[in-house]
Amino acid sequence: MMKARVVYATITGNNEDVADIIVEALEDLNVVVTEEEISQANVQDLNDTDIVVIVPYTYDEGALPEEGIDYYDDLADITLNGKVFGVAGSGDVFYGDDYGVAVDRFDSRLADSGATRGAQKIKINLSPDADDIKQLDEFANELVSAAQQSIK
Repeated sequence: MMKARVVYATITGNNEDVADIIVEALEDLNVVVTEEEISQANVQDLNDTDIVVIVPYTYDEGALPEEGIDYYDDLADITLNGKVFGVAGSGDVFYGDDYGVAVDRFDSRLADSGATRGAQKIKINLSPDADDIKQLDEFANELVSAAQQSIK
């Protein structure tokens, strides 16, 4: 059975909501999912999964989540060849050019690790609405399709 790990960071609860939507969509596709808050997560656990999803928030002027900095740094030291990844996160368009920067940074870091991008990154303004939920469901579908292709 295919396995996924969804790691999130949240202050307001919006990113936990995003992560929960992705988890539910993956489970609906018969994927076994582990969901965990980023400060409790260990990068080495990604070796035991097929699909990696990171759901970070962007703090202040484009900063990574404080509780996710070690995780982000540890991603630089792991090779994730054969893994499929996706990054989605909530932010606030009020911050202009700094909107969702953590999503971009985690996306690049996972690509640098050798993992395959299974879906385009998603940035959600504040809390997910009905349109965002549809987009996150499609995101999960794309990740599973990509993982199925890499297994063949």
